Amino acid sequence: MLNVCLCNDSFPPLIDGVANAVLNYASVINSEYGRSVVAVPEYPDVTDNYSFPVIRYPNINTTRFIGYRAGMPFSPDILSKFNAMGIDLIHSHCPAASTILARGLLEIVNAPVVFTYHTKFDIDIARAIKGNFLQDMAIKMLVENISACDEVWVVSRGAGDNLRSLGYGGDYIVMENGVDLPLGTVSPEKIAEVTGTYDLPSGLPVFLFVGRLMWYKGIDLMLDSLSCLKERGAAFRMVFIGDGGDREEIEKRAGELGLEECIFVGAVSDRDDLRAWYCRADILLFPSTFDTNGLVVREAAACSLGSILVRDSCAAEGVTDGRNGILIEKDVPCLTEKLLALCSADGAEQMKRIGEAAAKELYISWEDSIGRAFSRYETVCENWKSGLYENRRKDPLDDLYSIFGDIGAVLERARSTTQKLKGLFDGRYL
Repeated sequence: MLNVCLCNDSFPPLIDGVANAVLNYASVINSEYGRSVVAVPEYPDVTDNYSFPVIRYPNINTTRFIGYRAGMPFSPDILSKFNAMGIDLIHSHCPAASTILARGLLEIVNAPVVFTYHTKFDIDIARAIKGNFLQDMAIKMLVENISACDEVWVVSRGAGDNLRSLGYGGDYIVMENGVDLPLGTVSPEKIAEVTGTYDLPSGLPVFLFVGRLMWYKGIDLMLDSLSCLKERGAAFRMVFIGDGGDREEIEKRAGELGLEECIFVGAVSDRDDLRAWYCRADILLFPSTFDTNGLVVREAAACSLGSILVRDSCAAEGVTDGRNGILIEKDVPCLTEKLLALCSADGAEQMKRIGEAAAKELYISWEDSIGRAFSRYETVCENWKSGLYENRRKDPLDDLYSIFGDIGAVLERARSTTQKLKGLFDGRYL
């Protein structure tokens, strides 16, 4: 039996893919394999009623910039809470504050650190930080955090490629995420209860998007394609489930395009309600090239719902065009033509067939996914005890000092250059 500490910057009440992953890791480990504890930033007015302990630490409200709160993991009081827990392994799911916390825990916990790379953090950094130099420094800090871990996992081959592009040069293992929805559909009564109050006429195809309402999810491509689809006389409904920093702009843009067919439901936290939406829809639209795994694609597959995805995107890994999904080029004409075909007389049968194949070929449960992960945990602990890992341990503050040193060197060069230029101009006009 292992006692695993899971660290992440997002966790309920925030709903996103990584928060969902950590919640399921903790739940499945605690019920099937060992013990788990979760370390996450504080959120106001939250009561944690879980079968496992949740330790929350101070944070900065960065929701406006990156969609969640950034933790401040340097509190001695927080670190001391882990002292008597007998932690055997630390698993971080975010390369920022969570991995700094994981590295700080090594002062009191003699255990290996595993890191999972879920998200293309360079995109979040570009949104939150202006200026190439500061972005490069932030990426350097994240890569150094990741490189200091004993073993690195990625959720897809594409995620590994992205991590390499940021400068990571170490090894990694592909460890796919699962989904917590059971395989199968809900009852017609449940579907009617959840979706019946919305304008969803019988016989019209229902397109569905599930995820954070952020432009980088490919939502601009969707809206422009839906506008073209409407201009060509097709009848449909488009349902958006989720919330996010760009929601207001997205709804405004849909209105400007005259897309009364778009329905914005908001975030759906009840998993059975979400299953009902998957079962009511005819196809999932997920043209995101940002996501490294696309859990919603497998959630949809659990409910025999196929997806439209961008060819060669991470979310499209394992998808064969026309069999268990539909692949498009990332442009408006291509998506428009695919949607137009699905609105035709043969479209309903095609979507049904693709959904059935997705259920058979794409679905993976969290129990199976975490079973594989836990088996690897045991190997990691054995390797750690045998001293097989490279000694990467150092104070996480060292990396910050290094980065601040880089910034200081650049500022000093700028100051020196400014003084020289000033001297030249002063001499010229004497």
